[in-house]
Amino acid sequence: MTDKQSPQILGTAPIGKLLVQYSIPAIIAMTVSSLYHIIDSIFIGQGVGAWAIAGLAVTFPLMNLVIAFCNLVGIGGATISSIFLGQRDSVRATETLHNVVWLCLISSVCFGGLSFIFLDKILLFFGASHDTLPYAREFMQVILVGTPVAYLFIGLNNVMRSTGYPTKAMLSSLISVIANVILAPIFIFVLDWGIRGAALATLVSQMIGLVWVLLHFFNKNSFVHFDNRYSRLKRSIVERIFSIGLSPFLMNACRCFVVIIINRSFIEYGGDLAVGAYGITNRVLMLFAMVAMGITQGMQPIIGYNYGARQRERVHRTLVYGIASATVITSLGFVMAQLVPMPVVRLFTTDTTLIDMAANGLRISCLAFPLIGGQIVISNFFQSIGKAKVSIFLSLSRQLIFLIPALLILPGIYGINGVWASLPLSDALAFFVGITALWIYLRREKENTQSHHEII
Repeated sequence: MTDKQSPQILGTAPIGKLLVQYSIPAIIAMTVSSLYHIIDSIFIGQGVGAWAIAGLAVTFPLMNLVIAFCNLVGIGGATISSIFLGQRDSVRATETLHNVVWLCLISSVCFGGLSFIFLDKILLFFGASHDTLPYAREFMQVILVGTPVAYLFIGLNNVMRSTGYPTKAMLSSLISVIANVILAPIFIFVLDWGIRGAALATLVSQMIGLVWVLLHFFNKNSFVHFDNRYSRLKRSIVERIFSIGLSPFLMNACRCFVVIIINRSFIEYGGDLAVGAYGITNRVLMLFAMVAMGITQGMQPIIGYNYGARQRERVHRTLVYGIASATVITSLGFVMAQLVPMPVVRLFTTDTTLIDMAANGLRISCLAFPLIGGQIVISNFFQSIGKAKVSIFLSLSRQLIFLIPALLILPGIYGINGVWASLPLSDALAFFVGITALWIYLRREKENTQSHHEII
């Protein structure tokens, strides 16, 4: 689907073609987003040092909270926008757009402001030490000041994609990352601004991307655009945004809590550099996970539209294609981590101790990675059809039900390798729970359909 076509084509065009046309831009956008963080980490590691990498890793829990509040609004708004379009209700889709703007601004100011005030206490609680706190503080101060920009950029970009403009959404992310690639080395190496320069490069590049997104929604030729008649917050819309966005919110919020436990476990069994090793490993594996999430973002408007239009067969076909594609991607990540971990890790640092720790962690932590793609798709499938409770449960199963107990048990037996091993164990268990939930849903849907036909 090109960005000039009506969203109604989501209900008529071949699923394979639609999934490619929607997923490729989303994959590029998500890959670009992941490269955003990888580039920052590489420049920080090479330009500032190994301790800066460890300091950056300490910020992961807080960064997850930043993203959690953003996804609460952005993903929730994007999902119901596509459902409204499937129901041919452009008015409520426009109301959703305006509600997303207001909620992004309100949540970013409240969360960013409170986090900035208590930043040192938060970072120390998250596992910062005397050596890593200065780096973590310098990075997060800039990021928190820029949360309104980041929230609007990410939230509106999600809505843009879900309302029929996947290519434009991809380009906005691409523009932002290109700006970051240009600005980060200038700020870090030329101007010698250190880790704060990396954060400033991120903020400025997000501002550039936001301008692109705003121009799209101010254009009255866009399918969904700003209209002052629908600019007020509407309780029914807000409730639907929060109900659907609650799943990705809880997933990221829970990830924040889990990363705190991970960081503390690494500090206990390997020291600050072990936290840095986890930071490198997390960046690398997230690249493949983000590609899988790009597939789910491409699926979301297709599933949402056809679910709203009651075209169940098209919904099921999209799901099957999505699971297969995401599984291939994460399997490639598994192969990479097993065959060439050392060259990958050396991109981030020249510290030999950190290289050895990160390479070992990369091999162990991705042992169940081929299963991750399917788990991501299944969880997002339930989110896309408005089954918020199921999606929330699947999102939390890996983090709370499986990972935390594993982190409390395995490190005491296997030391630092036990911390690494907790990750693939929880991945595998969460996958089997997801498959079971999907099987139950499809069986019940089939039974309901048969009952309906018998009544007719």
